[in-house]
Amino acid sequence: MRKKNPLGNVWLLGLLAAVAAAGVLAGRVRGAEPPPRPQPPTRPPDAPGTPPLTPVGAVPADADGDFLIGPAYVRAVELTPVDGVPKGTLHRFTMSSADSKRYPGITKVPPGEPANFFPPDLAHVQVYPKPYLRAVTAYVPAQYVPGSSAPVIVSQDGPGGKGESDLPVVLDNLIARHRVPAMVAVMIQNGGGDAQGSERGLEYDTMSGLYAEFVESEVLPLVEARCGVVLTKDPDGRATMGGSSGGAAAFTMAWYHPELYHRVITYSGTYVNQASPFNPETPHGAWEYHEHLIPQSPRKPIRLWMEVGDRDNLNMNPLHDGMHDWVVANNRMAIALKAKGYHYQYVYCLNAGHTDHAVRAQTLPEALEWVWKDYAAKEE
Repeated sequence: MRKKNPLGNVWLLGLLAAVAAAGVLAGRVRGAEPPPRPQPPTRPPDAPGTPPLTPVGAVPADADGDFLIGPAYVRAVELTPVDGVPKGTLHRFTMSSADSKRYPGITKVPPGEPANFFPPDLAHVQVYPKPYLRAVTAYVPAQYVPGSSAPVIVSQDGPGGKGESDLPVVLDNLIARHRVPAMVAVMIQNGGGDAQGSERGLEYDTMSGLYAEFVESEVLPLVEARCGVVLTKDPDGRATMGGSSGGAAAFTMAWYHPELYHRVITYSGTYVNQASPFNPETPHGAWEYHEHLIPQSPRKPIRLWMEVGDRDNLNMNPLHDGMHDWVVANNRMAIALKAKGYHYQYVYCLNAGHTDHAVRAQTLPEALEWVWKDYAAKEE
């Protein structure tokens, strides 16, 4: 039998690392973009590990469970402004990282490097300080009574993203029809970048209560002061929502601080192994929710609406650890939630990609109505 040469293996690994590093360096010098990501395959709704799905045209407004929609989508009428419907007011302001006690700002891009620098090893990425300005938009419904305590929904990755363009219009229409309570919406932009080593990744993918505490102590007081509103302290009157890592952040806010939030909406939630920095208490990042945390914890008072597309993300980083399939992760979330008796709706979407715009345009009013279905306002 031929013996292996350990020194030869070491030499080969060193050569491969050098080649990879040289390629990355060349890309940095030329300012080249990282290679394009491969398109995710379509995962069928009857694949092993998928909960049994009920095909529907529109998701029921009052039923828990697992539903299948698509492949065609129709933009909801609630996304169009309607004459005669009272319009809420938008208040916009920015927050400087220099004033933040929790998030002074980081980046994985070395100083002086092009913005598209892409580290080859995301598991051990180096971070650098980077200040930022964070945009915030607050929607105050026309029905708000000054001095009263209002329900609130906190939306991640807004303004400037998908949140600001449609959420206020949808709320105008739903509130006017008494399908949801007259709530304030707070749309908070992330601090920049994406995934491990970025400010957005630190805020959204970290498994802790830190982001919820940042919102509670640094964002919401500014909203109250600048907009002349009072936000409820009742967690049953508080919701949070987001897509991708913003969706994981929305669930994390409620999981680690159920005394602050009971209602959650996630599109293509990043319930995968993407946390950075590494935390030995949750070594698999948000994958831990369906792997350990939900199955092994008492049921929390969280009501969750969640969505995934059949062409959602799959292994979009070099780890390839079996914990980076967004469809599998969301399937597992639904199964874990059902086993523990949570109130949840899981919507599996045919012909849909990651945080699919057509899916959101059809389902956002349904999601909002369902997640607030059992709400009863309380005097404070």
